[in-house]
Amino acid sequence: MATRLIDTSVLIEIERGALPVERFADEDSAISVITVSELLHGVHHADGEARRVRRRAVVERLLGAIEQIPITSEVARLHAGIWAELQGAGAIIDAHDLWIAATALAHGLELATVNVRHFERIPGLSLLAC
Repeated sequence: MATRLIDTSVLIEIERGALPVERFADEDSAISVITVSELLHGVHHADGEARRVRRRAVVERLLGAIEQIPITSEVARLHAGIWAELQGAGAIIDAHDLWIAATALAHGLELATVNVRHFERIPGLSLLAC
């Protein structure tokens, strides 16, 4: 059972070689299906065939090793509340990041991220700085 949700920013750093994949590709880690989409978008958006092939290999390795958590109605309810709260405070964050944060909260997971300042706006979200 996963204890932490890995934000896309961490996986991008793994793909760049700045963080070791072994630190996160274990039974303690999971990702949101939103992160799956962001990673695959990065593959399609890669500049040049060599980079696309390398990036696809890294992404497929990660997807094969890390549990993927779907969006549920519970996640959607939390997402809507967080979205409204942040919007009302004038502190909105990226829509994909809202979904990732809601997923972490819904499942009681710590969120591992490079963007701590970005996510610390969300009350009750436990963060692991990477």
